[in-house]
Amino acid sequence: MHSVYGRLLSRSIVNGLYNCSSSSSSSGTSRTAVANTTNENVSPKSRPKLVSAVAGFPKSFKSGKVRKGQIGDDAWLVKNVDSADVLAVADGVGGWRDYGVDPSDFSLSLLRSIERITSISNPCNFRNPVDLLSAAFHELLHSKRPITGSSTACILILEHESNNLFTVNIGDSGFLVVRKGQVVHKSEEQQHYFNTPFQLALPPPGHHGSALSDSPQSASQSQFAVQDGDVILLATDGVFDNVPQPVLVAELSKLGGVRDQLCVQQTANSIALMARNLSFDGRYMSPFAQRARDYGIRAVGGKPDDITVLLATVAI
Repeated sequence: MHSVYGRLLSRSIVNGLYNCSSSSSSSGTSRTAVANTTNENVSPKSRPKLVSAVAGFPKSFKSGKVRKGQIGDDAWLVKNVDSADVLAVADGVGGWRDYGVDPSDFSLSLLRSIERITSISNPCNFRNPVDLLSAAFHELLHSKRPITGSSTACILILEHESNNLFTVNIGDSGFLVVRKGQVVHKSEEQQHYFNTPFQLALPPPGHHGSALSDSPQSASQSQFAVQDGDVILLATDGVFDNVPQPVLVAELSKLGGVRDQLCVQQTANSIALMARNLSFDGRYMSPFAQRARDYGIRAVGGKPDDITVLLATVAI
């Protein structure tokens, strides 16, 4: 059932939305469940920039933490450096909570390491995002403070010099790139078996032999050029498990060529709210339920989960 907290927060988001056809000079203020983040200044040298926004909901408003960089057990990062824009999400594996481990600690620590490394990294390293993921993971491995748990991760790096997007993904978070109403690039989820994604892991003592643990090198990578007006969605599985891809594409298509950050924020809010409401609909045949049936599991309804949406348009 949709909690009273969810109803109140959903109402506040709806009240904060405005029409995308509004003038970009509008003085209205966007409301979002989590954050309002933008890299919207376009260089006169026609190098790409991202006009970006963040929105999301924790699975539980009573116990889920919501702060900059975190939504429940999900973590997110939006960062601009001189030579690149970086977007990232990580989804902490909630099952560790049964063993006294905070699932958000691993995912948040992983992205904080990525943020630190990208602040000091040579620009050419951005072209090898799996090395970035591996370096961040090894920082956690050798941390003075013991960090345990596991998470999926997806990182997108837009290199300004080449107009190329470099991606790395491990597990079932992922991204879509929509151009003129069509999906031109997307990630493929990595699963060991149903609802058991690939994951980076540092198990607590006594669980090293039984816990799933994949290496950063097992992550999938891609590289491709972006164009002015491309729309990029990066999200955790709470979005993809509950909102069908055609519906996501329809929402993203509204943003083609849009450079108004408030409009990008509106669409991010809309996708997050849609995913949240569908996740608690017990009669809805969600993408998650459809995949379960492919494995012979009789399932119906959405999948309650933390929901994190990072949305951006490319301005060149």
